[in-house]
Amino acid sequence: MPKRRNTKIIQIGKITIGGDNPIAIQSMTNVNSRNQEALIKQIRGLEEAGCEIVRIAVPDIESVETFSRIRKQTDMPLVADIHFDYRLAIEAIKAGADKIRINPGNIGDISRVEAVVNEAKAAKIPIRVGVNSGSLEKDIIEKYHGVNAEGLAESALRNLSLIEDMGYDDLVVSIKSSDIVMNYEAHLILSERTNHPIHIGITEAGTIRRGKVKSAIGIGSLLLNGIGDTLRVSLTEDPKEEVFFAKEILESMGLREPKFNLVSCPTCGRTEVDLKSLAEEVEARLTEMDINPGLKVAVMGCVVNGPGESREADYGIAGGKGKGIIFANGEVLKTVPEDMLVDELMALIKEKESRNN
Repeated sequence: MPKRRNTKIIQIGKITIGGDNPIAIQSMTNVNSRNQEALIKQIRGLEEAGCEIVRIAVPDIESVETFSRIRKQTDMPLVADIHFDYRLAIEAIKAGADKIRINPGNIGDISRVEAVVNEAKAAKIPIRVGVNSGSLEKDIIEKYHGVNAEGLAESALRNLSLIEDMGYDDLVVSIKSSDIVMNYEAHLILSERTNHPIHIGITEAGTIRRGKVKSAIGIGSLLLNGIGDTLRVSLTEDPKEEVFFAKEILESMGLREPKFNLVSCPTCGRTEVDLKSLAEEVEARLTEMDINPGLKVAVMGCVVNGPGESREADYGIAGGKGKGIIFANGEVLKTVPEDMLVDELMALIKEKESRNN
């Protein structure tokens, strides 16, 4: 498991981030921010998927009023996402936001930023200072002759200092780029110069296919460096897919205990069974089972090498021609017809690992 960097502890509604606290998963609603019914439906769906913090765009006063009504219907930590109009930030705080996200650079002059800070201070809620590659200050772009990692980090640190100088340090910081390398290098600079919790992600990552690749590399590389206290996977897709993939990233890195760990071989010329279908069925049925977390299950395509190659698995199956084997901890238990492999495996797991036992 990667060693986490020591950051300040921040409370966002019922979720605590920073320090040794678990890395929190965020997503953002993508339905109309004025549509109360659609919003609460999406928020509840995200919660069921495993989301822990939800961000909502607040573009006008009507959406603030909707936000206020939503606040009364859920205890999900809600973040109001504000651009340009500082008055919306103030009203969103009054409406019950657990955190607000602003880019001080587009809020206006210092007096407007200070008005927002004072309201957040009175409400005792954190501010997320967000900077991305499309919103750098003109002087920073001129200094670095364009957008780069140093400029992103400098902008974030400048805006953090601006609010700290106003006597408030209940802050979370985020710097995001769609360029994975720039994003990585900017976070390395930032993390060495602040102990504020960092929200990580790859902005505008793209469709579910390409976006998953960019997010896995971009987010995973930061987590391996101990950077990240909360994260969002940004996909052009149903927000629940962002949550599912965020969980997969954290589980694969040992930062969250998975319900189960499924391993399956990539198949080769020795494979004489429809391994893809077997693996997908095992995965689907394990997802539905009430089992102890952390179980490791193998689905292998060769009865000769399968049990040995997956010796670390708690349970597994290996297919052959018309039949296959059931094994546990590398030891073969029995041979069964191919069409009974999954049923027999599930029966064994249910008998040995059910939480009801």
